[in-house]
Amino acid sequence: MSSLTVESPLGPLTLIAEGEAIVSLWFVAGDRPGSATKLLREAKRQLDQYFKRRRREFDLPTAPQGTPFQGRVWEALLRIPYGEVRTYGDLAHTLGSAPRAIGQACGQNPIPIIIPCHRVVGDHSLGGYSGGHGVDTKRRLIELERVDLFSERVR
Repeated sequence: MSSLTVESPLGPLTLIAEGEAIVSLWFVAGDRPGSATKLLREAKRQLDQYFKRRRREFDLPTAPQGTPFQGRVWEALLRIPYGEVRTYGDLAHTLGSAPRAIGQACGQNPIPIIIPCHRVVGDHSLGGYSGGHGVDTKRRLIELERVDLFSERVR
Protein backbone atom coordinates (compact mmCIF):
# COMPACT_ATOMS: atom_id res chain seq x y z
CA MET A 1 0.00 0.00 0.00
CA SER A 2 1.27 3.49 -0.83
CA SER A 3 -0.06 6.94 -0.05
CA LEU A 4 0.37 10.59 -0.90
CA THR A 5 -1.06 13.65 0.83
CA VAL A 6 -2.00 16.55 -1.42
CA GLU A 7 -3.10 20.04 -0.52
CA SER A 8 -6.51 21.11 -1.79
CA PRO A 9 -8.97 23.96 -1.25
CA LEU A 10 -10.74 21.55 1.14
CA GLY A 11 -7.60 20.92 3.19
CA PRO A 12 -5.22 17.96 3.00
CA LEU A 13 -6.39 14.89 1.09
CA THR A 14 -4.57 11.58 1.35
CA LEU A 15 -4.71 9.22 -1.61
CA ILE A 16 -4.15 5.51 -0.96
CA ALA A 17 -3.18 3.06 -3.69
CA GLU A 18 -2.88 -0.70 -3.64
CA GLY A 19 -1.06 -2.17 -6.58
CA GLU A 20 -2.11 -0.27 -9.68
CA ALA A 21 -5.37 1.24 -8.36
CA ILE A 22 -6.59 4.01 -6.06
CA VAL A 23 -8.47 2.39 -3.17
CA SER A 24 -9.30 5.36 -0.96
CA LEU A 25 -9.15 9.10 -0.45
CA TRP A 26 -9.16 10.53 3.08
CA PHE A 27 -9.83 14.11 4.14
CA VAL A 28 -6.72 14.17 6.36
CA ALA A 29 -2.93 14.26 6.02
CA GLY A 30 -1.29 10.88 6.37
CA ASP A 31 1.29 9.87 3.77
CA ARG A 32 4.33 7.76 4.49
CA PRO A 33 7.66 9.25 3.38
CA GLY A 34 8.86 7.91 0.06
CA SER A 35 5.64 6.07 -0.77
CA ALA A 36 4.43 8.26 -3.65
CA THR A 37 4.08 6.19 -6.82
CA LYS A 38 3.58 7.22 -10.44
CA LEU A 39 -0.14 6.49 -10.03
CA LEU A 40 -0.41 8.67 -6.91
CA ARG A 41 1.45 11.52 -8.59
CA GLU A 42 -0.97 11.27 -11.53
CA ALA A 43 -3.92 11.29 -9.14
CA LYS A 44 -2.50 14.42 -7.51
CA ARG A 45 -2.13 16.07 -10.93
CA GLN A 46 -5.74 15.24 -11.83
CA LEU A 47 -7.06 16.48 -8.48
CA ASP A 48 -5.13 19.74 -8.92
CA GLN A 49 -6.70 20.15 -12.37
CA TYR A 50 -10.17 19.37 -10.97
CA PHE A 51 -9.86 22.01 -8.25
CA LYS A 52 -8.73 24.55 -10.88
CA ARG A 53 -11.78 23.67 -13.01
CA ARG A 54 -9.58 22.21 -15.76
CA ARG A 55 -10.76 18.60 -15.37
CA ARG A 56 -14.30 17.28 -15.40
CA GLU A 57 -13.64 13.53 -15.23
CA PHE A 58 -10.93 11.49 -13.59
CA ASP A 59 -9.01 8.97 -15.62
CA LEU A 60 -7.58 6.81 -12.87
CA PRO A 61 -7.80 3.10 -12.10
CA THR A 62 -9.85 2.61 -8.94
CA ALA A 63 -10.63 -0.44 -6.83
CA PRO A 64 -13.05 0.59 -4.07
CA GLN A 65 -13.79 -2.21 -1.62
CA GLY A 66 -17.41 -2.77 -0.71
CA THR A 67 -20.45 -4.95 -1.14
CA PRO A 68 -21.81 -5.76 -4.61
CA PHE A 69 -24.67 -3.30 -3.98
CA GLN A 70 -22.25 -0.53 -2.97
CA GLY A 71 -20.25 -1.25 -6.11
CA ARG A 72 -23.37 -0.78 -8.27
CA VAL A 73 -24.11 2.54 -6.55
CA TRP A 74 -20.51 3.74 -6.97
CA GLU A 75 -20.62 2.79 -10.67
CA ALA A 76 -23.84 4.82 -11.01
CA LEU A 77 -22.14 7.82 -9.37
CA LEU A 78 -19.45 7.74 -12.06
CA ARG A 79 -22.16 8.22 -14.70
CA ILE A 80 -23.41 11.52 -13.21
CA PRO A 81 -21.87 14.23 -15.40
CA TYR A 82 -19.73 17.03 -13.99
CA GLY A 83 -21.88 19.99 -13.02
CA GLU A 84 -25.05 17.96 -12.59
CA VAL A 85 -26.78 16.38 -9.63
CA ARG A 86 -29.19 13.50 -9.12
CA THR A 87 -31.38 12.71 -6.15
CA TYR A 88 -31.09 9.70 -3.90
CA GLY A 89 -34.56 8.79 -5.17
CA ASP A 90 -33.44 8.96 -8.80
CA LEU A 91 -30.60 6.55 -8.16
CA ALA A 92 -32.83 4.31 -6.07
CA HIS A 93 -35.32 4.10 -8.95
CA THR A 94 -32.54 3.35 -11.45
CA LEU A 95 -30.99 0.65 -9.26
CA GLY A 96 -34.24 -0.83 -7.91
CA SER A 97 -33.48 0.14 -4.34
CA ALA A 98 -34.50 2.63 -1.67
CA PRO A 99 -33.19 6.20 -1.25
CA ARG A 100 -31.88 5.44 2.24
CA ALA A 101 -29.82 2.50 0.93
CA ILE A 102 -28.38 4.78 -1.77
CA GLY A 103 -27.46 7.34 0.89
CA GLN A 104 -25.77 4.70 3.00
CA ALA A 105 -23.74 3.46 0.02
CA CYS A 106 -22.74 7.04 -0.81
CA GLY A 107 -21.64 7.49 2.80
CA GLN A 108 -19.42 4.40 2.51
CA ASN A 109 -17.76 5.57 -0.74
CA PRO A 110 -14.03 5.13 -0.04
CA ILE A 111 -12.90 7.38 -2.91
CA PRO A 112 -14.95 10.61 -2.65
CA ILE A 113 -14.44 13.34 -5.24
CA ILE A 114 -13.00 10.83 -7.74
CA ILE A 115 -16.17 8.76 -7.35
CA PRO A 116 -18.47 11.81 -7.11
CA CYS A 117 -20.92 11.04 -4.31
CA HIS A 118 -21.22 14.81 -3.75
CA ARG A 119 -23.39 14.91 -6.90
CA VAL A 120 -26.23 13.11 -5.11
CA VAL A 121 -28.68 15.28 -3.18
CA GLY A 122 -32.01 14.98 -1.41
CA ASP A 123 -35.27 16.21 -2.90
CA HIS A 124 -35.29 19.33 -0.73
CA SER A 125 -31.82 19.42 0.81
CA LEU A 126 -28.22 18.57 0.08
CA GLY A 127 -28.50 15.40 2.15
CA GLY A 128 -25.40 14.26 4.00
CA TYR A 129 -21.72 13.94 3.23
CA SER A 130 -19.23 11.81 5.11
CA GLY A 131 -16.02 13.55 3.99
CA GLY A 132 -14.23 16.63 5.19
CA HIS A 133 -16.56 18.96 7.04
CA GLY A 134 -19.70 17.12 6.03
CA VAL A 135 -22.39 19.03 4.18
CA ASP A 136 -20.21 22.15 3.97
CA THR A 137 -17.64 20.15 1.98
CA LYS A 138 -20.40 18.77 -0.26
CA ARG A 139 -21.70 22.29 -0.88
CA ARG A 140 -18.20 23.50 -1.79
CA LEU A 141 -17.72 20.64 -4.28
CA ILE A 142 -21.11 21.33 -5.87
CA GLU A 143 -20.29 25.04 -6.09
CA LEU A 144 -16.88 24.23 -7.58
CA GLU A 145 -18.71 22.45 -10.39
CA ARG A 146 -20.92 25.53 -10.68
CA VAL A 147 -24.18 23.75 -10.01
CA ASP A 148 -26.90 26.21 -9.07
CA LEU A 149 -29.27 24.02 -7.10
CA PHE A 150 -32.01 26.61 -7.32
CA SER A 151 -32.02 26.81 -11.11
CA GLU A 152 -30.69 23.34 -11.91
CA ARG A 153 -33.40 20.78 -12.47
CA VAL A 154 -32.50 17.94 -10.15
CA ARG A 155 -32.67 14.77 -12.24
